[in-house]
Amino acid sequence: MSTSNDASASGQVLRPSLQPDVKPTVYKILLAISLVHLFNDTIQAIVPAILPIFKDSMRLTYMQSGIIVFALNMTSSVMQPVVGMFADRRPTPIILPIGMGFTFLGVLGLALAPNYWLVLLSVLLIGLGSAVFHPEASRVANMAAGSRRGLAQSIFQVGGNSGQSLASVMTALVFAPLGQIGAIWFTLVAAFGIFVQGRIAKWYGNYLRTNELARKKNAARTISPERKKKITFAIYMLIFLVFARSWYQSGITIYYPFYLMDKFGISLDKAQMYIFLYAAAGAVGTFMGGPLSDKFGRRNLLMFSLLGTAPLALILPYANAFWAFVILLFNGFILLSSFSVTVVYAQDLIPGKVGTVSGLVTGLAFGLGALGAVGLGGLIDKFDLGFVMQAVSFLPLLGVLTLLLPSDKTLKAWADGQ
Repeated sequence: MSTSNDASASGQVLRPSLQPDVKPTVYKILLAISLVHLFNDTIQAIVPAILPIFKDSMRLTYMQSGIIVFALNMTSSVMQPVVGMFADRRPTPIILPIGMGFTFLGVLGLALAPNYWLVLLSVLLIGLGSAVFHPEASRVANMAAGSRRGLAQSIFQVGGNSGQSLASVMTALVFAPLGQIGAIWFTLVAAFGIFVQGRIAKWYGNYLRTNELARKKNAARTISPERKKKITFAIYMLIFLVFARSWYQSGITIYYPFYLMDKFGISLDKAQMYIFLYAAAGAVGTFMGGPLSDKFGRRNLLMFSLLGTAPLALILPYANAFWAFVILLFNGFILLSSFSVTVVYAQDLIPGKVGTVSGLVTGLAFGLGALGAVGLGGLIDKFDLGFVMQAVSFLPLLGVLTLLLPSDKTLKAWADGQ
């Protein structure tokens, strides 16, 4: 009798906590934040897109080229968790349009910078704008998700990956004919982004006012020391897997165009088309990742995205121009299918810390990619471009380590207090 009463009481206690899960999905906000994500990452994509032009006009080494990418991505990665932790304690909607304001100043500077050091300053501003945007935008996507968190994160992330895929197109259509000054057009993109962010911030503020009690309850949640140790191990393992994915991504998106030009003698604009199709396929994979993880499990999709990439990645350095095109198309889809899933999986590991977790995981994806850009650039200067491309192809094999992550069933049990 006592057990039955306890169960009944437990059911009564748990029922209110489930109410947020049945809230409707606010698609107009998801589409708006995804659009701004496209703007933000399109502007970030200017940097690798214009890099060959800077390399020629300013006579940069591969290492210096890598440092430009490092300055952009490391600024974003270092500041994202800081912004996320601050926002978990004190959500601040107005920070969204302010962040895009930094991006506006950065892209203006990039178009007009006369030397290497001002280019670095400009990309630092773009990186800061991105750092402000990502954790808070991920929080907005989580708020607007209702009961469809996987789909919501996919909608949000596909905007970013679509923006990244435009880098090669911009090289061919904007920077090849116009050069550095072509970046000036993207100040219009940033300006429109500021306007949209202002509208999103208004909705964000209204949401906070009507859901303050639930937010405080999530923030007050306690975790046992034993569980905390398991969660900490899982977070570190997830970060390491993001590390492997980001380094491989840097090798393909930044240095593989140079490899194509060296090996096959093709022009820069044609080499960038390979990367555009890789990134475009990745955008499709990002969108599909959420629904696929709902069906097959998040940890399973994380494993598939790396191990599924591995066989073709190992073949890529030896493929001819045609098969390289085909391999990049498949690998872009498979590898980036886990991009949005990684964020949702991390949020499941640490519920109630959406900003911190999103900033940590997404920020590290940029930051570790930045380290990869510098590290790989240094290795290419010291050794050989072909050798480094061959070495990078082994990174997806690290996907076997996803077996050490808690299963979806385990995460659900933890969320239920078991």
